[in-house]
Amino acid sequence: MLDIKFIRQNQEVVRKAIQNKNVDLDLDKLLALDGRRRELIESSETLKAEQNRKSKGPQFDVEELKALKEKFKVMEHELACVEEEFSQLMLQVPNIPTDDTPIGPDESGNKILRQWGEVPKFGFNPKEHWELGQELDVIDMERAAKVSGARFAYRKGDVALLEFAIIQYTLSVLTNEKILKKILKKAKLDLSSKPFRPLLPPVMIKPDVFQKMDRLEPKEERYHIPSDDIYLVGSAEHTIGAMHMDETFKEDELPLRYIGFSTAFRREAGSYGKDMKGLIRMHQFDKLEIESFTLPEDSQKEQDFIVAVIEYMVQELKLPYQVLIMCTGDMGKQDARHIDIEIWMPGQNKYRETHTSDLMTDFQARRLNTRVKRTSGETQHVHMNDATAFALSRAVVAIMENYQTSKGTIIVPKALQKYMGGVKEIK
Repeated sequence: MLDIKFIRQNQEVVRKAIQNKNVDLDLDKLLALDGRRRELIESSETLKAEQNRKSKGPQFDVEELKALKEKFKVMEHELACVEEEFSQLMLQVPNIPTDDTPIGPDESGNKILRQWGEVPKFGFNPKEHWELGQELDVIDMERAAKVSGARFAYRKGDVALLEFAIIQYTLSVLTNEKILKKILKKAKLDLSSKPFRPLLPPVMIKPDVFQKMDRLEPKEERYHIPSDDIYLVGSAEHTIGAMHMDETFKEDELPLRYIGFSTAFRREAGSYGKDMKGLIRMHQFDKLEIESFTLPEDSQKEQDFIVAVIEYMVQELKLPYQVLIMCTGDMGKQDARHIDIEIWMPGQNKYRETHTSDLMTDFQARRLNTRVKRTSGETQHVHMNDATAFALSRAVVAIMENYQTSKGTIIVPKALQKYMGGVKEIK
């Protein structure tokens, strides 16, 4: 959510954000409601003061006080209606994109920032991961479909171990200040090297908190439990980002960095017929998610740091990838800056999105009332970043397809072998 004062003072900036992000919002209507809301607040306060003054006088007219009370009641009702409509429109206002965000209508406007690694060349036709998974009996979607339906899978044997290995590897990097200092130095970023704190968050979230995170919509993408009026999260960030709502940090407590692990649940309502085979698009998958809370002036550098950490890990796994900055038409309403990493998938002969990094500035923090008290005495809303450290199923897909051999086996990346109990090859 943006500050209404900012909206009033920067109407053209907000109007451009609405247009460039393809948001269906009438800004003029919002501003008119804001004007009427302020008029009603001022008038009701004046009326209330008059009512109090006359009721305390030595002589007062009962009928006049009754009329004032009725007038105040009518005004309060109108104010409540205006406030409700105003609040609903305020929730639709998008975040302002950063200056380096490309303007574009859809994914065609995204820009590749850099590429790393060579696309592997095989002396055979590379298979898709689901074919390898069936042949090696490490991915079983048929039995999962009998038990749970489509878009579920049993990951078995060494592929299950591979997911646990990725978890251990990720935690070994994000909790290691020595490694983080090295990444900061290489990226030429002047930031704290404070490690990320491991976290196991809840996987259920209240509707009002989900709305404050601005992640409730689209509701058709969410799993809802009506009997308890609670939702299953689509990512660990949904409950990690909300954990400090209504709290105020001291300046020296920031940055606050978390690496959370949770199962994620998505209905994939708009993806009928897409990626039906394999692990790319699941209803249930496990995910390691980064969330950080920073001072406003550090938030964009923090995102660059987070992306650098992700790139370090993907490079250590020796997986070829590209980094994209998403355009206005292909980024979330909440995002100020959105960066994706796509890893090359040989079996599919294309890059696929595996990591997303979202800079939210104070958009979520304003709704959550998460603030920082500066040493100057000023209180501000913190800035927030979230990013995928690894979506485990997609990481497994990338490893299986890039490390497959002519024998139909899969080599385990060296960076993960020590977490695999001696397994160096899945066969």
